[in-house]
Amino acid sequence: MTATTDGSAGALPPRAPSAGDATAGNITATIRTRTALREDTADAARRATARATEQLLSAQDPAGWWKGDLETNVTMDAEDLLLRQFLGIQDPELTEAAARYIRGEQGADGTWATFYGGPGELSTTIEAYVALRLAGDAPDAPHMARASAWVREQGGIAAARVFTRIWLALFGWWKWDDLPELPPELLYFPSWFPLNIYDFGCWARQTIVPLTIVSAKRPVRPAPFALDELHTDPRRPNPPRPLAPAVSWDGLFQRLDKALHLYRKVAFRRLRRAAMRSAARWIIERQENDGCWGGIQPPAVYSVIALHLLGYDLDHPVLRTGLASLDRFAVRREDGARMIEACQSPVWDTCLATIALADAGVPADHPQLVKAVDWMLAEQIDRPGDWSVKRPQLPSGGWAFEFDNDNYPDIDDTAEVVIALRRVRHPDPQRVDAAVRRAVRWNFGMQSKDGGWGAFDVDNTSPLPNRLPFCDFGEVIDPPSADVTAHVVEMLADVGRTHDPRTRRGIAWLLAEQDPCGAWFGRWGTNYLYGTGSVLPALAAAGIPRSHPAVRRAVLWLERVQNDDGGWGEDQRSYQDKEQWAGRGASTASQTAWALMALLAAGERDSEAVRRGVRWLASTQREDGTWDEPYFTGTGFPWDFSINYHLYRQVFPLTALGRYLGGGPAAAPVGA
Repeated sequence: MTATTDGSAGALPPRAPSAGDATAGNITATIRTRTALREDTADAARRATARATEQLLSAQDPAGWWKGDLETNVTMDAEDLLLRQFLGIQDPELTEAAARYIRGEQGADGTWATFYGGPGELSTTIEAYVALRLAGDAPDAPHMARASAWVREQGGIAAARVFTRIWLALFGWWKWDDLPELPPELLYFPSWFPLNIYDFGCWARQTIVPLTIVSAKRPVRPAPFALDELHTDPRRPNPPRPLAPAVSWDGLFQRLDKALHLYRKVAFRRLRRAAMRSAARWIIERQENDGCWGGIQPPAVYSVIALHLLGYDLDHPVLRTGLASLDRFAVRREDGARMIEACQSPVWDTCLATIALADAGVPADHPQLVKAVDWMLAEQIDRPGDWSVKRPQLPSGGWAFEFDNDNYPDIDDTAEVVIALRRVRHPDPQRVDAAVRRAVRWNFGMQSKDGGWGAFDVDNTSPLPNRLPFCDFGEVIDPPSADVTAHVVEMLADVGRTHDPRTRRGIAWLLAEQDPCGAWFGRWGTNYLYGTGSVLPALAAAGIPRSHPAVRRAVLWLERVQNDDGGWGEDQRSYQDKEQWAGRGASTASQTAWALMALLAAGERDSEAVRRGVRWLASTQREDGTWDEPYFTGTGFPWDFSINYHLYRQVFPLTALGRYLGGGPAAAPVGA
């Protein structure tokens, strides 16, 4: 150091900046930028969480439950009009309200799809067209002519699914002889015999039993008009088709169906009458307190028709309450249109809303959460149902999806309800603990032998029902699925049963089911995003390390399929074309939330993918705290029956944002 004339130390001559100084400055700037981005993202997430929390709390029913609309497709509305035509109970105002909804769902090409933005679907288009004709729409009206022309291009009524042709057969628009035979004697097959009714999933079982009566009776009501315009050749509406090779499954069951048609001609009449009486008893025993069957539309409409054919008049309490239950599935829209829900989802919506609010930081003893728990506790089912056929010694303890469906509690709802109950500090913890113990015992008892869990039944895995010519309307069995199994594993970990051998078998099943791409198939939600968004939180809850190869593969897949806008989306077409559509589609609030929940569980909170996803949720939220989501992200049957749960767009984004801000799922309150 040099000295100045005043004896003080002089300054060193300036030094040219080095490459190292520039690198250090860049690193510092990058750190500051990233810190600012994290802070900005957290601020945006806090604002969005506050708005969404306020909105969801305001949507709770005074009784304690939440329920969003459950939107499917217009076959629900068309079949409602066909049912009323068959029973002779048409109502002009109701007919016009239903027709207004059906017209509003028609695409520009004249077709109707089974999900928003999807391609036209033949059977749906035929049923919608017939319903509009019942409502008075002329066949030469432009929207009707476009529809009928498209139907003919696709092969006409002959190419439609069996269920559509059954509805048409009720009015003589199709021949009963040209439908698969479904004998009521099927009900007498013991539970160990192939193709007994308990080989079918519960939704198919409840539908098939009444249809055996309809198939045996073969009713025909006078048709109010002809449908020649829906045939490729009205003179030959059902052109013959060659049988599949006899050595194939399709060929075998086609020949079995021909044998059943011959059996119909020689069936012992007393046996057939007894079988129909047994089927009627089976149906009536399974009618719920509110009049519905299984809480879903298809069994209800076919049960009403079947019992009416056996002589039950419309004033009979069974039919009167059954028809009234269908009216409760109607949703009136502001424009006067009337939409029929295929089902209602209050238990599912309530447990998901409770989890979302708790994870978003609502106090565990908040009065509205306590009220939700009170309502859920009252909904626990304490009597055996159809699941008892396979588990006769297992005490009940599950929850159903709907307001009334005591015969068919489901494993998925039960798992999520337990998680929700344990998020809340209830003034009667002993009551909650007792309900949780019953539910855990029931879910353990419903584990399939391969280690996974299905939705409603145990070991419902026979491949034969899907081979029947009759079963062309969607999935008819209920094997274990990754999403349901994951929810059960997450619940079991939450109650401290991680090391139970049954839980470990479930974890092993999940790890074995991972797709080579790194994702998991989503049976009850669309699709690989839902499966992956279910499994990773379950694995994290069960103690699987974030470094586990399965977790890392899933993270890489989620990062790879993130959209350029920062969100995630997956089209229903991924069920048919995995290579093109898995994890691909327009960004949606619910699917972005599933991806975020998965990444957060995998320890990726500070990743760029999570930051972009959170920013997308915050930037697309409306001022009232809601999100728009016209896309269908729920699944009834993969590809064949899609669902838009209107509450999904609220509960899942709130859950994801809450976990982002809080560092993970809310811990169970002490003493809960």
